[in-house]
Amino acid sequence: MDRDYKILDKINDPTDMKDLSSHDLVELSNELREYLLDSISKTGGHLAAGLGAVDITVALHYVYDTPNDIIVWDIGHQCYPHKILTGRKDKMSTLRKKGGISGFLKRDESKYDAFGAGHSSTSISAAVGYERAAKLKNENKKVIAVIGDGGLTAGMAFEALSHAGGMKSNLLVVLNDNEMSISPNVGAMHKYLTRILTGKTFNSIKESGKKVLSKVKAIEEIAKKVENQAKGFITPGLLFEELGFNYYGPVDGHDVNGLVDVLQNLREKEGPRILHIITKKGKGYKLAEQNPISYHGVTPFDIKTGVSKVNKVSNKLTYTQIFSRWINEMSRINKDIVAITPAMREGSGLVEFEKNFPDRYFDVGIAEQHALTFAAGLSCGNLKPIVAIYSTFLQRAYDQLIHDIAIQDLDILLAIDRAGIVGADGETHQGIYDISFLRILPNIVLMTPSNEEEMWKMLTTGLNFKGIGAVRYPRGFSEGLDLNLNDEELEIGKSKTIVKGKKIAYLVFGTLLNTIYRLAKKNGASVIDMRFVKPIDETIIISICQTHEYIFTVEDNVILGGAGSAVNEVVHKNNIKANIINLGVPDNIVSHGSQNEIFSDLGLDEHGIENQTNDHIKKMEDLNNNRRNVKGK
Repeated sequence: MDRDYKILDKINDPTDMKDLSSHDLVELSNELREYLLDSISKTGGHLAAGLGAVDITVALHYVYDTPNDIIVWDIGHQCYPHKILTGRKDKMSTLRKKGGISGFLKRDESKYDAFGAGHSSTSISAAVGYERAAKLKNENKKVIAVIGDGGLTAGMAFEALSHAGGMKSNLLVVLNDNEMSISPNVGAMHKYLTRILTGKTFNSIKESGKKVLSKVKAIEEIAKKVENQAKGFITPGLLFEELGFNYYGPVDGHDVNGLVDVLQNLREKEGPRILHIITKKGKGYKLAEQNPISYHGVTPFDIKTGVSKVNKVSNKLTYTQIFSRWINEMSRINKDIVAITPAMREGSGLVEFEKNFPDRYFDVGIAEQHALTFAAGLSCGNLKPIVAIYSTFLQRAYDQLIHDIAIQDLDILLAIDRAGIVGADGETHQGIYDISFLRILPNIVLMTPSNEEEMWKMLTTGLNFKGIGAVRYPRGFSEGLDLNLNDEELEIGKSKTIVKGKKIAYLVFGTLLNTIYRLAKKNGASVIDMRFVKPIDETIIISICQTHEYIFTVEDNVILGGAGSAVNEVVHKNNIKANIINLGVPDNIVSHGSQNEIFSDLGLDEHGIENQTNDHIKKMEDLNNNRRNVKGK
């Protein structure tokens, strides 16, 4: 970085913090916050959450003996201060870059990363497991789970709390309450946690009441009952106590020495404990404090102005923006359309929809399972629910999709954003499994648009289809075509021939079509925009197999069980002999890097697909020549 840090430069791992004075801890927090801001302004990444979690990170590593003591962080948006304090300070310049450190927690990156996390609300469950394992193995470990108030909107968190309370787990849960996840928090739990909680107010009422009423025994008993009932209305502690946890707080999450004192006391206590801290997302950087949503995830930016250093001027729309425009247009016509998002209003393009149709917009919080079953109920009520959801988050609601929607043959549309390779967010966010797990569902129409025009038509097709319509589209910009804002539909299950060639044919699912089109100009191949994974165009597959020598299926989904597998099934069913190669994501975990870098690594850029094509053809021709030579002998 551009400056020296008096305290932070001496910290290579948490053991270097143990002898710091209370004054030094304050200075360390200040330096850590400044370093984080400077670092992320250069690399981009998640900013506001980490700024808010600096003081609790310092306090936890100061009080606890990590990595022997276990800290399980939720999601990972707030993990950068933790990374800096645990030996990765000098690697922050590589954050989210190919070959660099991850933007989330990774067990294979550091012994201090106790549990990998890219999705929300997993920390308490994992921590309960860690605590029980330590108990069974007679290991002396303290276990801490750190979760945000947004994470508590997921049912999984409460399942874990209930289990931990019932087992009387020796566990500390730190609730980092910043009143903000990514989108503004919603729901009763958020309102419950963020009521005006002034310990002074509650305690002064309680103590003055005791003084007056203690002289009369009967009235004192009544006062105690009133106090207990009032506590349930005024503080969130009663909820957690009912789940078996001892509740402490709320306390100032930006008073590092106060946090140290509280944590040292709690460290010696046994059983399930919850510490409720109040923090400010974006703490220490005024622009992020004022607008934490905009500074949740950032590209490189100028610290003084907050202006991005990345040139975003483009005549192209992102696929998310196209969805936003489409749903607003269609909702003006169709009054039965309702939109659902699991806490991704901005990311899924529903900001304008909420403004235009507030009564038809539903943010259910970080609760993907509820989102799908809620959609099922809306469908039963004769509305047309559109669930805007990232591919990676749809995975969390798979049972609900099967049990509550598919089996009951309900009518919904899935607008699946961030499908395929997402880039810097890495393995926890890659949307590379949805074709495989969706195409097996009965009565689903699964579509893969190759550009914005196709996407618009497919969304309209899915809207009008009576059943599960699903349109998967990638992160990033479209092709820059002029949109024709109409209500045109596609013939379900019908592909589109883009180029008629000879010998080689590419059957393409999704936006890799544009890469293939450039390649086809070189090798004279046929190019088919398959459009539909299900129902798949069997007629064109059979025809291509009869007229072409080499057939390549292309998709940005895993090969196993993907769209190429659907093509193989058609060929097998019709007893056709065909030379088919499936190109897609191999059977490996796909790490982080730019989208272009990952496509190149997977051999799914133009050069890679050309090489795979030529290598396969050469291999087959060599094999045929060998067979002819053997036969000639």
